[in-house]
Amino acid sequence: MPRIRPTTRKALLTLHLVTSLGWLGADLVLLTLGIAVQRGADPAVVYPVTALVGTILFAPLSVVVWLIGVASSLLTPWGLLRHRWVLVKLVLTTVMVGLVLFLLTPNLRHAGAVGAALPARDRADLVIAPAVSTSLMIIATVLSTYKPWGRRAARPAHTSRDRAVPTK
Repeated sequence: MPRIRPTTRKALLTLHLVTSLGWLGADLVLLTLGIAVQRGADPAVVYPVTALVGTILFAPLSVVVWLIGVASSLLTPWGLLRHRWVLVKLVLTTVMVGLVLFLLTPNLRHAGAVGAALPARDRADLVIAPAVSTSLMIIATVLSTYKPWGRRAARPAHTSRDRAVPTK
């Protein structure tokens, strides 16, 4: 595992926190806009804004958060696969990034293009998706704060005694 200076580690952590907070903030904006339409706001006005926020801010931040998180785990003592909480965060974030890029962003673009013509079922999806995403981000934050479950079980290391040739 490569060692990095404490100042570099803190810079990576700060960058991860800032981008994660930006991702959460953009998600809350999408949730707020989706709820606004449900409560009577004009979808022809709101959905182009959601498409813009999702495409220009939300999707790129999701990728940046994932990349910085992976880099941070690889370059610090936490490791990518050493601790269960890091592994769970990796899986959660990877799934969320995939859903953002391949499902939510196209849906936001479509909603922005059709505006008021978007069916009610699809309108509900634009509230449910950011609500679930926000919940998962909060879970990831709790995992980072409390670091539950400890280290993953390591394979037994071979010691020099295990490899030693028996004496006669």
